Amino acid sequence: MDQQSNHNIPESDLIKGCIEGDRRMQEELYRRFSPKMYAVCLRYAGNSDDARDLLQEGFIKVYKNLHRFRAEGSFEGWIRRVFVNTSIEYFRKKSIQLSSVSDKEENTIEDADISAIDALAEKDIINIIQELSPGYRAVFNLYVVEGYSHKEISEMLGISEGTSKSQLARAKSVLQKKISQYLSDTKKSYTR
Repeated sequence: MDQQSNHNIPESDLIKGCIEGDRRMQEELYRRFSPKMYAVCLRYAGNSDDARDLLQEGFIKVYKNLHRFRAEGSFEGWIRRVFVNTSIEYFRKKSIQLSSVSDKEENTIEDADISAIDALAEKDIINIIQELSPGYRAVFNLYVVEGYSHKEISEMLGISEGTSKSQLARAKSVLQKKISQYLSDTKKSYTR
């Protein structure tokens, strides 16, 4: 990520060059998309080391599957999808089991208001999200950030829709507490 990306190279040439194994084009693709894809990885991973591993694994998959890109929709969207799927696979490999919840329990969980999130910088938000348990973090990212439905999340993670809804509500509740604590701590440090 040291060198500047050359945005003068059209995406179609970049894709063609990567498929043909041109190292310069592969390096350019990496330079162009790695910062955004690292941010995606960081949202799912528990720490920066895991995020870097996900980034590397994701780019290997991108290079290996570039011939499958059909230019239907944006190239960046296609790459992002590869990275989200890579992150989900990582989540599954870690054998993290989400606790199932009954419908009765699900209905007792209130949806937390996380409006305080507006007061935080992006890096602070990412740090707070990384503190969530892996199950909460995965559902929160898939629903809030990626825009998947609970039905889609349940299929991706192999859980019930009720569990997905419950995990999201609990994640929001935990985030609300963490954000309030963070803002309280920040306020105290400014008043000293």
